[in-house]
Amino acid sequence: MEEKVLLSLIEKNARRTVSDLADILQESEENILDTLTELEKEKVINGYHTIINWDRANVDRVTAVIDVKCSPERDYGYDRIASMIYAYPEVDTMYLMSGKTEFIVIIYGKSMQEIANFVGSKLAVVDGVTGTSTNFVLKQYKSAGVIFDQNEDDENERLIVTP
Repeated sequence: MEEKVLLSLIEKNARRTVSDLADILQESEENILDTLTELEKEKVINGYHTIINWDRANVDRVTAVIDVKCSPERDYGYDRIASMIYAYPEVDTMYLMSGKTEFIVIIYGKSMQEIANFVGSKLAVVDGVTGTSTNFVLKQYKSAGVIFDQNEDDENERLIVTP
């Protein structure tokens, strides 16, 4: 079985049953289960997630994308600084970047003030961090390939042209 095809199928829809996956891939259910178990052990599969449109859930939730500038450490580069930052439970996602900033950190909070407190009291004081820039998400249009708030009629709406 081609593992990348299996991974692609569950990445798009983690709720597919083992039976459905077996049918699609023309494999036995046992083989699918064994492969999934092995991929989980190898940390190729790191979790199964649901994409939620929090704006529609009426939940107070603020998303911040924080640019973090830092100086690399001798013998460790950026890895030790990164491990100090991603250890905070507030940090949801973190990337090492090329370009103007070293890290992108994504966090969620109940308010902008809660995020500001995290940045000021925890993130900015990490040894090696030389600057931060916090950007607040105002509206989410698409996440993990899923478009939010798209009305089915939007595609057919056109401006009326009159002579």
